[in-house]
Amino acid sequence: QVQLVDSGGGSVQAGGSLKLSCVASGYDISSNSMGWFRQAPGKEREGVAAINKKGDRTYYADSVKGRFTISQDNAKNTVYLQMNSLKPEDTAMYYCATDWVYYGGKIHVNGGYWGQGTQVTVSS
Repeated sequence: QVQLVDSGGGSVQAGGSLKLSCVASGYDISSNSMGWFRQAPGKEREGVAAINKKGDRTYYADSVKGRFTISQDNAKNTVYLQMNSLKPEDTAMYYCATDWVYYGGKIHVNGGYWGQGTQVTVSS
């Protein structure tokens, strides 16, 4: 049974940092691509960052480029999202997910599995 467990969210002030983690079980992240998505109340889900299965290519939403970094630790079967210089508009529920596609300059969901989400709140 595949399970993705998201953690690391919290409340920070603008300019602060958080590091999200997604631990996978029953699923080998080294053989698959992983991504982070977010959804704020009243807004559409947005692909934030993604990494290919080799771990040598990453993709980011324009809104987070230069501030967020996705990485993975195959030995721990864990994907991370380091978020720096956080802004109030980054406030959302963040989810890790398997399977994504990149086109039109954006990261899109492509089925797969989802974590339960972790809340990030950034105050001004």
